[in-house]
Amino acid sequence: MGARAARDATVHVVDDDAGMRKGLSRLLEAAGYAVKTYASAGEFLMAERSPGLSCLVLDIRMPGPSGLDLQTALAKDADTLPVVFLTGHGDIPMTVRAVKAGAVDFLTKPVEGKTLLAAIEAALARDLVRRTERSELRGLQARYETLTPREREVFAQVVTGKLNKQIAGDIGAAERTVKAHRARVMEKMQAGSVADLVRMADRLGPSSSASEPLTQG
Repeated sequence: MGARAARDATVHVVDDDAGMRKGLSRLLEAAGYAVKTYASAGEFLMAERSPGLSCLVLDIRMPGPSGLDLQTALAKDADTLPVVFLTGHGDIPMTVRAVKAGAVDFLTKPVEGKTLLAAIEAALARDLVRRTERSELRGLQARYETLTPREREVFAQVVTGKLNKQIAGDIGAAERTVKAHRARVMEKMQAGSVADLVRMADRLGPSSSASEPLTQG
């Protein structure tokens, strides 16, 4: 994702140093980003978060919860933000912990503007991918919800690689009935092939690959 594509994004800055917050705000606003600043992890958690593309520039040592504590707390949220750490107190164990927990980058103060901006662009690119995947999954789940119980049963059988004749024997329906159900499943799920259905089942998880057996075709 190019830098211009993210110019409507918001960068959240959490740092207890007022001078650092001011300096980062100037840099990021000059680069075209919307910026929100917070003096502590608690202040960030209490604030209303913008719904659009965003990331978090986070200090490590602050009064109250540390930056690593905030990262841990955010990881429990399905709508978590990509994190770029920017600290004057980093060491190797901190860096390892932060990166293992999913941090996009771990930078030390003072940092060159272009280095920070590159890390922020990478974080926003990750957020864009996450948001796109979540949107696609919601659409996939919505399509799956339109399937009837029988169609879901056929879906679950098809993605295991079974033929219509085998499915008909397993669910106690005529082969032509299974064929009709299968065609409706392909249409409703907007799948062009069985391979597409398999990939969809993988994304949907266990609920799409197991159904209660029905007694009528």
